[in-house]
Amino acid sequence: MVDGAARPYHHGQLRAAIIDAAVAEVQAVGAAGISLRDIARRAGVSHAAPAHHFGDKTGLFTAIATEGFRLAAEAIGPAAAGRFGFLDGGAAYVTFAIAHPGHFEVLYRPGLYRTDDPDLVRARDAAFAVLDDSAAALAAEWGIADVRGLTLAGWSLSHGLATLMLTGNLGDRLPQSAGEINEHLTRGLIALGHVAERRSPTSA
Repeated sequence: MVDGAARPYHHGQLRAAIIDAAVAEVQAVGAAGISLRDIARRAGVSHAAPAHHFGDKTGLFTAIATEGFRLAAEAIGPAAAGRFGFLDGGAAYVTFAIAHPGHFEVLYRPGLYRTDDPDLVRARDAAFAVLDDSAAALAAEWGIADVRGLTLAGWSLSHGLATLMLTGNLGDRLPQSAGEINEHLTRGLIALGHVAERRSPTSA
């Protein structure tokens, strides 16, 4: 079929097809470079279809972010359960980012979408509950008082690693298998913990 030719989508499939095309377009040209016309062409629908279903780019980005938070919770949640779920969830976070770069680019740029959209809020809260719950479980296991600090450190490490990998800054310095990523993250967290203990005013 010629690119841009109209395709016989059903209503629900059409909405999903536009989101898929938008995610692919973000991955190809970046969030700042997308246009509704190019997304319609990629999806093989009329130029008016994206605006009809989402209103504008903000509405489309809102749908992408909502789907992204749901996918993240589904991908990370099972790994983040259990005694060491915070560490395993961190590795799953990186794996999710690599598998869904288009969603990942949009998720943490709230200026692109409507942060008060009810569906987005529910999906975002569910995704962050995975992070918070796994951090709380690890903190309880090891008697860590500063759960917020643990959450911030773990998330920052996983997010930073994911971003470095997606932007090609690590090159061949780091293996990309989930198991090896998990090992690197675990060792890094342990090492940082030892350094932080020695630097802490209470350890002087």
